[in-house]
Parts: sequence; structure tokens; C-alpha cells
Amino acid sequence: MTSILTNTNAMAALSTLRSISSSMEDTQNRISSGLRVGSASDNAAYWSIATTMRSDNAALSAVQDALGLGAAKVDTAYAGMDSAIEVVKEIKNKLVAATEDGVDKDKIQEEITQLQDQLGSIAEAASFSGENWLQTGLTTATSSETKSVVGSFVRDASGNVSVKKVDYTLDSSTVLFDTSGNGNGILDKTTSIEDASFTLNINTGGVVSPVTVAAYTIDQVIADTGSVFTGDSATGGAKSYVKVSDDVWVEAVDQSTVPTQEVAFNDTTNGIMWAVDTTAAPAAATAASVSGLTIDSNTTATQLGKLISMVDDALGSMTSAAASLGSISSRIDLQEEFVSKLTDSIDKGVGRLVDADMNEESTRLKALQTQQQLAIQALSIANSDSQSVLSLFR
Repeated sequence: MTSILTNTNAMAALSTLRSISSSMEDTQNRISSGLRVGSASDNAAYWSIATTMRSDNAALSAVQDALGLGAAKVDTAYAGMDSAIEVVKEIKNKLVAATEDGVDKDKIQEEITQLQDQLGSIAEAASFSGENWLQTGLTTATSSETKSVVGSFVRDASGNVSVKKVDYTLDSSTVLFDTSGNGNGILDKTTSIEDASFTLNINTGGVVSPVTVAAYTIDQVIADTGSVFTGDSATGGAKSYVKVSDDVWVEAVDQSTVPTQEVAFNDTTNGIMWAVDTTAAPAAATAASVSGLTIDSNTTATQLGKLISMVDDALGSMTSAAASLGSISSRIDLQEEFVSKLTDSIDKGVGRLVDADMNEESTRLKALQTQQQLAIQALSIANSDSQSVLSLFR
């Protein structure tokens, strides 16, 4: 049936044209945006995943920046520690040179003073972004402070997110100087360089009790007495001495003055029984630090030996701290590389979900353009059907 009111063919052709136009609009949007899933209406699941992962990728970008900042802090601390190690090595060399007979120790001390000043300058200068990992305030020998750098951004299987950090502890084994003035840093902690006392268990009147008295080396005894040695006793000077341990001598008195002291030292040559002089109190022990040690012409070989040992111990602590900083720096470098690869992987994964295949879209566009032309032609033919009715009335 032919009707001038209802053109079924035209309606079908128009519907087809609308569908093709809608498809063309979608294809053109994909081509212009490059996205197959550009909004939640396109594919809610893929859009949600892509949005979340893009957010995580942005966080990883911030982690990369933080890693760069952390690496700069660690590298600055390492550079300072490495320079300080070289200076302390030089101080050790100067002390070894001072053990040679006839060396002007005062001149060597002038050089050591300059090196000590350099250590202070290094520690103060090793600061980045207001943080200095070579010096801090330590109220006690066990005090510590933790410094952290961002390591990674993590989303677990439950969807919980967290930022992981790399920690470095500032304590008496890693800090060069204690800015609180308590002397708990590697270079400003004090060490006794002369054992000036010795503790003996002395039996006096049947009661045994520990007594700490002044102690001397055999070199000191010789220098003081002049000196006549009889076995384990020495006389001839203002004081008398007895040997109580390996190269440890203490002041002695005739036992007749302290008959109740049962520990006695027999001088058979001179017919004297010696007892320990318990009234000979030790002098305050001499202490020094790497940053504050001094030597002069009166510094003994024993004291130099202990100073060298003290500096060597400090070198050991500094080397260990430098190794820790080096390992953190290496870890940060590895993490930076990993974060870069992870970012690329996430970008690729998101792309697979939502990116448009431009080859496919261009082919589809060409097909739709052809379909559109055919649909327009079909609509034109359908519309011309009603014109043919006029010929029936001519």
C-alpha cells in the first residue's frame, strides 16, 4: 500500500541513518581523544581501574621526586663522611710520626689542630635542605634520632595504600659531633689515654676489701726513682714501688708501718718487707677526643699509643657509618630505577584497557562514512516514492 501520510521506507532509512551517525560520533570521539574508554558510561569497570591506576601513577611520580631529594641528602652525608675519614687518617699519620724519637711534637700538634678545624668545617657544611646527618644533639650515649627518606608507594591486595620509607639512625656510632655538648659523637667522645689507677683486693686485719691506688708503668718508675730494682720492688727516689701486675707498679711502704696488711712484698736483698701504700690516691685520668686531642713534648709513648688506638677506633666507626650511607644510596638508586619501570608498566596496563586502536578506528570511520552515504541515498529514494503518486493524478 502506498500512502502519502506514512512513508515506512523513509522511516526505516532515517532510523538507519541516525544509528550510523551515532556510531560515527563515537568513533570520532575515540579518534580525537585516543581513548576507547573515555568515561564511566563507556565501560564502568575499565574506567574505574584506569582512574585508580592513574592516581597511583601520579603518586609514584611524587615518590620519584622524593627519592631524588632523599638521594641528595644521603649523598651529601656520604661525601662529608668520606672527606672526614681522609682527615682522620691524616691525624692518625701525624700521631704515628710523633712516636719517632727527636720529632718536634709541638709542630705536629700545629698540623693536627688544622686538621681538627677541618673536621668541624666538614661536619657543619654537610647539610642539604636544612638537614645535617653528620651532627646532631645526643643527650646521652644511647640517644638516637631517626632520619627517613621516601622509598616507595604501595597498594596492597585489599586496596590499602601506604608509603614505605628508608630509615637511617643518627646515634653515637654514626654522628661525628654531638651538638648538645655532651660529647657523644664519634669525634668528640672522650677516651682515657692513661690508666692512672689500679684496684687491688687487700687483706687488712683479716678483712679483704678492694682498694684503688695510683698506678705507674715501669718507665715512670725508672724516671721517678733513679732507680734501684730488687725483684718486684724499686727504691732510690722519693717513693718506693712494688710490681702488682704486668707493667703495673704501685707505691709501697715498709710493712712495719702497716703490720696488719697481710699482702707483703719481700725485698730479700735489702731485708725489707714492702706493703701497698693504700693512701696513694690516683690522679684524675687523662682523657682526650679525636677532635680535641693535643700532644706536646711531655706526651709519653704510652699516651701516643692510646691516642693512635683511639683514632683508629674512630676510623672504624666512621667507615661503618659510611658503609651504611653507601648501602642506602645504592638502595635509593635501585628504587628510582624500579619506580621508573613500574610507572611505565602501569601506563602500558592502563593503555591496554582504555586506549583506542587507531588503525581499527580509522577503518571503522571509513566504513561508517560509506554507510552514511548509502543511508542518505536510501532515504532520498524513500522520500521520492511519494513523488511518484502525483503521476497517477495527471
